[in-house]
Amino acid sequence: MILDKFKLDGRVAIVTGAARGLGQAMAVGLAEAGADVAIVDLLSTDKTRQEIEKIGRRAVGVRADLSSLDCVDNIVNTTVEELGRIDILLNNAGIIRRSPITEFTEKDWDDVININQKTLFFLTQAVAKVLIKQGEGGKIVNIASMLSFQGGILVPSYTASKSAVMGLTRLMANELAAHNINVNAIAPGYMATDNTTALRADPVRNKAIVDRIPAGRWGQPSDLKGIVVFLASDASSYMTGYTVAVDGGWLAR
Repeated sequence: MILDKFKLDGRVAIVTGAARGLGQAMAVGLAEAGADVAIVDLLSTDKTRQEIEKIGRRAVGVRADLSSLDCVDNIVNTTVEELGRIDILLNNAGIIRRSPITEFTEKDWDDVININQKTLFFLTQAVAKVLIKQGEGGKIVNIASMLSFQGGILVPSYTASKSAVMGLTRLMANELAAHNINVNAIAPGYMATDNTTALRADPVRNKAIVDRIPAGRWGQPSDLKGIVVFLASDASSYMTGYTVAVDGGWLAR
């Protein structure tokens, strides 16, 4: 039956940036589909862990500062030690800094690139080694952005990093397909999260954004549950290297 293809029973996922927002919703969505989840964040993951455990799945919190590569081995080792294996990696963690090009600082550039691009790559590398050793394939899902497709304004390092995420998704897919590892990305549209608080609080910008979205609303974190389960499951076994926009029709406008 086709619905069986979406089940994640017995699988183990790592979700970065899982303390709140999109990461929390997607971690819970993976658990609802049957996965046990290692929830990674610098912030407390207790709320996410409690939500997952209420579903009846196992969850382990991993405190990690993703601005440095020092956390990578601990994330991977803790997941394997506590949950037994790795099947799915969801690279969700990301930050954004806003400033005009003429005022943008090196620190704001490096902070964003380190988390959104550099650690994403090297955590994927470490997980891929585990997946290859296990010999049973796996799923890697990266979180891209509307700014993987567009330029945006006032966010140069974010645009650069999210453009890189889409390119790296293709590269990873090409190299890892031989090991039965699928690599895809999700590009959320304008979502109601902490990253967009300032935009939603600005009546002019908020109206301009909502007026352009055919769906007529900001996306909610729960809107990403279906696509992440699909990309993490056997239902997407012949799909790799693709970035899927979940944007209420923004890019179609």
